[in-house]
Amino acid sequence: MLAHQAAFLDLLLRYEVVRFGDFTLKSGRRSPYFVNAGQLRTGAAIHGLGEAYAAHVRHAGLRCDLVFGPSYKGVPLAVSTAMALAEGGTDTGYAFDRKEAKDHGEGGLFVGTTPAAGMQVVVVDDVITSGQSIREAVELLRRSADVVVSGVVVAVDREERGRGDRTTLTELQDELGVAVHPLLSIREVVAHLHGRTIDGAVLVDDARAAAIREHLAAHGVAE
Repeated sequence: MLAHQAAFLDLLLRYEVVRFGDFTLKSGRRSPYFVNAGQLRTGAAIHGLGEAYAAHVRHAGLRCDLVFGPSYKGVPLAVSTAMALAEGGTDTGYAFDRKEAKDHGEGGLFVGTTPAAGMQVVVVDDVITSGQSIREAVELLRRSADVVVSGVVVAVDREERGRGDRTTLTELQDELGVAVHPLLSIREVVAHLHGRTIDGAVLVDDARAAAIREHLAAHGVAE
């Protein structure tokens, strides 16, 4: 695990974004882990989030004129990532979409920097589950202007199957023709935490690691 990934995982644990136990997801599926990026709701948390995303954009070598975050969860992601890139010496635009097009004032579908022909755009989102918000974001950007979506950066890949026998991430990459770069995968998280004491407690012991492996065997794909 790279330094910026380890720092990001520390952030997720500090704000209880990643939790382990027995959870019922929105889909009704039971899961031994839960990821809720909505826990990152303070200035310090969002600052750390932006730094991690910016570091991953740089690590992946993504060309970036514009950071786009799909509303609403992607709004703080886009803003904080653009700010962190600027702190690192690269000033880029940011944008997010309106849920309904504005027909007065400046109008349009976008808030922030309007996508324009030739721009290299990085899409940022939180967790890959169904991938629908990413699909819609890429389609919206491509309809709006002749942009190049240079990559997608997400916080955590749950590594679960999509609509077929592949992971949602793999399906997205093939469908959109865009590389998706998760900061962390759930297997990386488990491998890093297995047996490790964090603040006096072992978050992922042998039993919990086994439960997560069983969950991925049932709902993911073979490693």
